[in-house]
Amino acid sequence: MLERLKEIWLDAKQMRDERGLTLIELLVVVVILGIIAAIAVVAIGGLIENSRKDAVVSDAKQLVAAAKLYTSSNPVQPGEVVKLGIKEDKKNITPSTATTKGTAAAPRVDTLEKYIDEMKDSLNSDAAYKDSFVVVTEENGTYEYKVTLTSDSTDYDYFEGVDPGALKRSAIKEK
Repeated sequence: MLERLKEIWLDAKQMRDERGLTLIELLVVVVILGIIAAIAVVAIGGLIENSRKDAVVSDAKQLVAAAKLYTSSNPVQPGEVVKLGIKEDKKNITPSTATTKGTAAAPRVDTLEKYIDEMKDSLNSDAAYKDSFVVVTEENGTYEYKVTLTSDSTDYDYFEGVDPGALKRSAIKEK
């Protein structure tokens, strides 16, 4: 019986020595987790904006690719200027019916709707772009492409008359 009481006494003493976490230790852990979460939210927010800017750049490059497809099947005359796109000043581009050669002052106009289904402005709640077209100029057997892609929103500047080589995320400026 005495042995049994000693065992109970030792078990009780051992249980007193094995304490759980204190309230302060739990609060420290919660604060550390909160700081880590705050850092992660800020980092993820920047990634989301960058991916939306990348989508705008991709749309501009898609316009150039569609214009190249168009010019491969519809050759541009020497010295001619052609405006190809989806929208200009929020209106759908309609093909010009003129049979004369396009000039810088009055370019021949055609649509890229058979090459591009739709384009949505990812930095403006997927609304349509205000302007989305490419001006193609033929000079000495080579084509020069100038991209115009603008938003209806006043928050960002996209591309106006930009060479395809300058289509980069860093070129999109917040106002």
